Amino acid sequence: MTDVKSQDKADRLKAALKENLKRRKAQARGRQAVKASGNESGSLSVSAERDKPSD
Repeated sequence: MTDVKSQDKADRLKAALKENLKRRKAQARGRQAVKASGNESGSLSVSAERDKPSD
């Protein structure tokens, strides 16, 4: 029984880490796009995105 619980926990952790990595990559692409355009006001949306609660 504990093996099933530990496997479920590991699966949830794996999924959470995968989503976190996906979100971080999207944020990095957004920062790169802002940097490439030379628009400094775009950095405000990145911090606002960071401060939003996750689902």
